[in-house]
Parts: sequence; structure tokens; C-alpha cells
Amino acid sequence: MATYTTEIASDKLVSDNPIHQRLLKAYIAAKPLVKGDLLEIGCGEGRGVEELRGNVNSYHGIDKIGEVIQNLENKYPDVQFEQAVIPPLNTVPSDHYDTVVSFQVIEHIENDRLFLEEIYRVLKPGGQAIISTPNIRHTLSRNPWHVREYTGKELIDLCEKVFDKVHAKGIGGNEKVWDYHEANRKSVNKIMRFDIFDLQHKLPAAILRMPYEILNRMNRNKLHKQGGQSVTNIHHEDYLVVDHPDQGLDLFYILEKKA
Repeated sequence: MATYTTEIASDKLVSDNPIHQRLLKAYIAAKPLVKGDLLEIGCGEGRGVEELRGNVNSYHGIDKIGEVIQNLENKYPDVQFEQAVIPPLNTVPSDHYDTVVSFQVIEHIENDRLFLEEIYRVLKPGGQAIISTPNIRHTLSRNPWHVREYTGKELIDLCEKVFDKVHAKGIGGNEKVWDYHEANRKSVNKIMRFDIFDLQHKLPAAILRMPYEILNRMNRNKLHKQGGQSVTNIHHEDYLVVDHPDQGLDLFYILEKKA
């Protein structure tokens, strides 16, 4: 039985529903954009293969967690999966894929410039990449699993150094989404008031991960217990693609490689 960290939101845990639906929205939004041969970097538990495989000729999923890859290989024996720690994309030839998707990954990558350069390299001329990452303007506390988070402009500036065209959008939401986010913010602030020495920003990430996991899971369960249907009734349709990245809980960027 898999163990779900709060960093890998599960569709099997009711308290994770708002986060699961938020992550799912990126795939729904990507569906009309993907084509041809597709590479997903950070395929996780398989949202990508489930949502996108029917819209492309081939799907190749890469993830660093071996157990995740093994489970996906058992579930989808006709699909290509690969365990790898990236960047670089050592096993992938240049000019090979029509589309690359990578959702909620770049914030975990130490060398984010190399990560984007490798995505550019493996794209065919005329291909495009679709990425998402949390918008730091709406982050509620330090996430010790993340190397960094970005403002909309910071990620635009980084992407423009690598790609030929950058379409910067965001994933926001309707009133239900923002009400949940506000309830979450208030709940997190109640926890953070005990951090009078601002240890969340001073201690090494490795030390913070266990308390972060415990408190984050407790907080999600508390929000579910208090909110009931306001947690369970959030659907990916309640999350909206918005034209300005600063309006999104997540940044959602479409990156083009010139033909």
C-alpha cells in the first residue's frame, strides 16, 4: 500500500481533494495543447497517462521514484516509463518530442536553467512544453520539499532565456476555490504563530520535512472536518486558467521552440 506524503496529493484521500483537483486541472488544461509524441517529466502516480495518452501518438513518463514507476508499469504495460533523476535527460535524444509536460516539478530542481535547457533540447523544432509550479505570492508557508518558488515575472524571465516564446498564464479558481484557500491560510497562520523565531526560514530543509508533513496532514484533515462539503465538492472545473500568472495559485506556462 502506497504512503502518500502531502507533497504527492492523492485522489484516494478525501482531505487531499482540493489539492488533487488543482493538480488535475493542469492536465485538463493541457489536453487540447498536447500532440504527437509526448514526454512527461515527473509523471507521479499517472494523472498524465490517464488524461493525455488519448490525445497523443505516444507517451513517455519519467519520475525519480522507483516504486511509482514500477506501479505504473504494472498498470500500463504498453506504455513507456522510466526511473531517472534529472536534469540532464541522459536517455532522451535531441529534437525528439512534439510536446513535453512537467507539472509541479521545476520547484524541486536545483539547476532550473539546465532543466529548461534540457526540455528545449529534446523538443522537436516547432514543439512546445507546458509547465506548472506554485505561485509564491499565494504560498502559505515555506515548503521544505521545494528548492525555490517563483513569482510570475521571475519564471517568465527564466523561461525567456531558454525558449523562443513564452505564454504566461495561471491556474486560479472560482469562489469555492478561493474560500478554501482563505480557510487554509487562516488555519496555517494559527500554526505559524508559534514559530516566533521564524525557524521555518532558518532551519535546513531536511530538518523541517517531518514536522511539515505532520502539521500539513493535520491541517488538511482539520479543514476537511470543519469544511465538509466545501472540501469534498471542489472539482477541477472550479479551477480556472487565467490570463495573468499573478492571479493564479499556480503558474501555468506554455513554452515554444521555434520551427
